[in-house]
Amino acid sequence: MVEAGLAACVNILSPCRSVYRWQGNMQVDAEIPLLIKTSADRFPDLQAWIRQQHPYELPELVAVNIADGLPPYLDWIAQSTLTERSSG
Repeated sequence: MVEAGLAACVNILSPCRSVYRWQGNMQVDAEIPLLIKTSADRFPDLQAWIRQQHPYELPELVAVNIADGLPPYLDWIAQSTLTERSSG
């Protein structure tokens, strides 16, 4: 994701146990959550990439809007995920 310019940074968190209902059955699975920093402009491309790569039929993929942040950090995310940079 980072190499493709879809994300500025990916945090790979500790494995966790997820308990959920899927297609009427209880599931308990080991999963590794990711925190992916990208821009709103790149989210659709990131979403498509994850859907293609992820083994789940329906991966958890949610976006959290940034209300505020350190301006230089937010600029870094924007610069790291520029569409022109990624496609060139």
